[in-house]
Amino acid sequence: MPEMTGGQALIRSLRREGAEVVFGLPGVQMYHAVDPILDEPGMRFITVRHEQATAYMADGFTRAGGGTGTAMVVPGPGLLNAAAAIGTAYAASSPILVVSGQVQRDLIGKDVGILHEVNDQQDAIRPITKASFRVLDAASVPAAVHEAFRELRTGRPRPVEIEIPPEALAESADIDLLEPGGYRREAASDAEVERAARILAGAKSPIVWAGGGVISSGASGALLRVAEHLQAPVMTTHEGKGAIPDSHYLSAGSLKSRADDFRAHLRHHDVFLAVGTRFATAQITHNAQVVQIDVDPNEIGRNFPNTVGAQGDAKATLEKLAAALEDAMPPAESKRAMLDKLRAARFGPALRIEPLDSYLRAVRAAIPPDGIFVAGMTQLGYYSRLFYPVERPGTYLNSSYFGNLGFAWPTAIGAKAAQPQRAVVAVSGDGGFLFNSQELATAVQHGINAIAVVFNDNAYGNVLRDLEERFDGRVAGARLRNPDFVKLAEAYGARGLRVESPAALEAALRSTAAADDAPTLIEVPFGPVASPL
Repeated sequence: MPEMTGGQALIRSLRREGAEVVFGLPGVQMYHAVDPILDEPGMRFITVRHEQATAYMADGFTRAGGGTGTAMVVPGPGLLNAAAAIGTAYAASSPILVVSGQVQRDLIGKDVGILHEVNDQQDAIRPITKASFRVLDAASVPAAVHEAFRELRTGRPRPVEIEIPPEALAESADIDLLEPGGYRREAASDAEVERAARILAGAKSPIVWAGGGVISSGASGALLRVAEHLQAPVMTTHEGKGAIPDSHYLSAGSLKSRADDFRAHLRHHDVFLAVGTRFATAQITHNAQVVQIDVDPNEIGRNFPNTVGAQGDAKATLEKLAAALEDAMPPAESKRAMLDKLRAARFGPALRIEPLDSYLRAVRAAIPPDGIFVAGMTQLGYYSRLFYPVERPGTYLNSSYFGNLGFAWPTAIGAKAAQPQRAVVAVSGDGGFLFNSQELATAVQHGINAIAVVFNDNAYGNVLRDLEERFDGRVAGARLRNPDFVKLAEAYGARGLRVESPAALEAALRSTAAADDAPTLIEVPFGPVASPL
């Protein structure tokens, strides 16, 4: 067995599993984990300015197709600072790895008030992770990393945490590294697939409900094959945008919110095929049949009792289902004419809101088809749920049901680190951007040239409007005093621009999307608008 420290075993094990980037802060308990990165070929350490950004960046890196994004933080406040972002990854079923320190191993659980102590931090992180491992000695590190990646790559993808005290990272031992596991993502059983095919073949008006599991599984082609055979319109969750191209005549878009008027149309469908989604937003109020495909058995039937399940990987199961449907029934008669009318009403001018629509069209026109759009929790981000057309899977990122302010900018940095040749644009409000504006420094330092578009109304604009409408014009806490955003960007060494029209925004995005000299902040002064929801 070769002799190495626990920290060396950690980094070498991560690299064997395919990890290339660690987003982190080199705090005191983690010195022996950070130092070996310098000696590991192919590994890169990206220093952030706040622990929250470590996990946001890891999430963006993962969802943009960079592999397993890894965050590294000190214990206690470091891990708790990262928790909001870990929660977002949990909500979005994003398989990030979080490596956390611990206090000295003989003091774990003693609650004596040692530096960075939380008693017990695993209790704090357990609700937003799929699994959590505590490693107490150097020799156990490779097995913990191996098991963490098994959790990340099998079943439902969600965050996994490993925590290691400083002595286990510093001490040397004779350690054998492990080879990565080979994991197959299995389809649902033949019986479940055949039952699903019978129900769908007998449906009068089926509809597909596609979630983020379609994208993480790479199931878009198989989904479209099923939908085209059934001539079933495809609704997507916000995380599932791009599951099929929005330009396809079967695409019925996403719901704007739980109050979307389109819900009334759902009564016309007798069978719902839900794929890779919790299916929590459908709110079916009539006696419909649900066929639910999900890798997580706990999700099947959770929200609707009249559910037939097919537990398995979305891609593998849809491929089997497509073949079964083709055996069970001829292709359904084309519904294109009817669906074109439905799409015209769904996406037509009557539902659009200015100036949100013109600005969103400007963003879409400027971003190439493979560009990545990160929708922050801001009014244009809400509006994009229905009206931003997505043509390719993995190019629309949002914060799922966690709904974090501050999510968009560091997530965009992570996505750009994963896809440096592609345009990555984050849309934020002024309030949300200032949650993590310090990560401009990270982007500049590491040459990660993402673009932040900040719509500045000097308020938490959605909250301001709601308070004014609901409390007779009284407003508490929603108005803001902001910095000069252009000067702020320039102070960090980024490019700062201010534009005041959709045409100017489109031109600015086109001129900076391919730039490789600096990240860009584009400020857009903005006034009150009608609710995008």
